[in-house]
Amino acid sequence: MDGAETAGTPPPGRRCPGWRVLAGLFAAVARLPQPLLLALGGGLARLLRPLLRRRWQIARVNLALCFPGESEARRHQRLRAHQRSLAIALLELLRAWFAPDRALAGLVEIEGLHHLREAAARGQGVLLLTGHLMHTELATRFLALALGAPVGGVVRRYERHPCLEALLDAARRRRLGPTVGKFDTRGMVRALRAGGRLAYSADQDFRMNQVFVPFFGVPAATLASAPQLVKAGRACVRFFAMARSADGRYRLRVWDPGLDALLDAPEAFAARYMQVLEEAVRAAPDQYLWVHRRFKTRPAGEASPYGR
Repeated sequence: MDGAETAGTPPPGRRCPGWRVLAGLFAAVARLPQPLLLALGGGLARLLRPLLRRRWQIARVNLALCFPGESEARRHQRLRAHQRSLAIALLELLRAWFAPDRALAGLVEIEGLHHLREAAARGQGVLLLTGHLMHTELATRFLALALGAPVGGVVRRYERHPCLEALLDAARRRRLGPTVGKFDTRGMVRALRAGGRLAYSADQDFRMNQVFVPFFGVPAATLASAPQLVKAGRACVRFFAMARSADGRYRLRVWDPGLDALLDAPEAFAARYMQVLEEAVRAAPDQYLWVHRRFKTRPAGEASPYGR
């Protein structure tokens, strides 16, 4: 990104002889005009429907739990909309990682950028909380472009697939900002103490450091360690969410959800976090990752709704 790029990790070289071809293919898709990318996503959705049956079943369970008063037909409509949005989101990831800046021009309207600028003026890091919304990395790219400065992210490392990891990490560092592995707490603290902006989806179930708080009225195991991270990093908390409109443009919002006042009350922090995330999901329900097993860990005595 112009004035905001960071040096990427070196490519895997001879160990991954096809990486240049793959990167070239990804870059070509990332440059597509928005109407064509959306149309391609619709076609991809039709291909994925028979291939991801297990994932669609997880989504059905989640939709039944979160929208219990709706008819089966209405939830089926939600699932179909989600399938299309998920397919498009896969292409939007390529846009986030590989598109040149000019391919993103005019696609987004951003509200609340002053929160990040004010923190930067104070020299304070920002933990940018979000959730398993589909556009997190593209939203991070838009923020980095608007700020003219990197926006890092807490990411999953693909250690078993070093070629893929090298390709994605280099792209993320070049187009977004520094990356930190999701189990690298020290790395997160260092980034925040240095005044960095760090996107983090904490609606995860690690079966440790968690509390059960309501999400769509269902107790959901939620990380309770985010307040410790914020305090150790001497940072502030802001929330961000982005949704794609019917016309293909995006609306991206950054706001203060009042979580800084709850840093000494981890359970209340987690409950407020899930409340804010639920509000963001309800604004664009098809664009939440319903194939994520959000409710896999249950309170004592309750069975997993997903079976084995």
